[in-house]
Amino acid sequence: MPSGSRSSLRSRMRKSLTIAGLIAASLLLTAAWLMGSALSAPALRSVGDAPSDLNATDVSFDGIKGWFVPARDRAPCVLLMHGVRADRSSMIQRARLLRDAGYTSLLIDLQAHGESVGSHITFGYLESDNARAAVQLLREKFHCRRVAAIGQSLGGAAALLGGQPLQVDALVIESVYPTIREAIADRLRIRLGRPGTLLTPILLLQLEPRLGIGEADLQPIRRIADFHHPVLIMSGEKDQHTTLDETLRLYAAANEPKQLWVVPDAAHVDLQRFAPAAYSRQVLAFLNTHMPPTVAD
Repeated sequence: MPSGSRSSLRSRMRKSLTIAGLIAASLLLTAAWLMGSALSAPALRSVGDAPSDLNATDVSFDGIKGWFVPARDRAPCVLLMHGVRADRSSMIQRARLLRDAGYTSLLIDLQAHGESVGSHITFGYLESDNARAAVQLLREKFHCRRVAAIGQSLGGAAALLGGQPLQVDALVIESVYPTIREAIADRLRIRLGRPGTLLTPILLLQLEPRLGIGEADLQPIRRIADFHHPVLIMSGEKDQHTTLDETLRLYAAANEPKQLWVVPDAAHVDLQRFAPAAYSRQVLAFLNTHMPPTVAD
């Protein structure tokens, strides 16, 4: 083949590879953008009425919907916060458990979930405003002198993020990610395998234009060091969305008094539903130690 023909062929091949690379990059960026849209899309739905046995009162504040479930007069109160893409109905069994043990509870739909307002899920950042407003409501409207919180996944992140962690007397957090970088990488690994984690920086770059927040705003492992009351940290032994190693690091960053419960064989699931008897023992023992319902307020 003449040298001119070979040169022309190489040139065409380089152009073809360049075009293929640009197409691949465009497809990759589009896929990452669509994935970011799916992860942050609101999970709004009708929740309906509370079960009649809860004797619940409907609550509404700052665009947030909830149920207030009373126990005895002047009982200590527990804020219940659900996981991502769930709503307050997923906390009903916890409310029953707490009521039977002598605790009043408040179940809320976090922003952009259930019947609460919101245009995007923010992985605990704006949800932390809901948590603080709910604690304020318990103290000021319902006259709760002692308040605890139980947060599942997103709800646990909401208890820690924002300007400061929740100002509560005791805290239970379940399956909470330590940093948003790890949370994204874990989910990409689950869906796309290890190569999928290469998309992590692209998804992180979407935080600011989509949600107006940065990676530094979504690091519960840094915020938990500012919480100075009893904390119980729970996670599943086989959780791949928040790995055991990540949970152990979160626990190491927490202040005393602290407790850790790793649920054998559990993945990223509702831990109460997975191991109801053991969950009841762990949570009630923790609350009874640090915020007993028998103490007169």
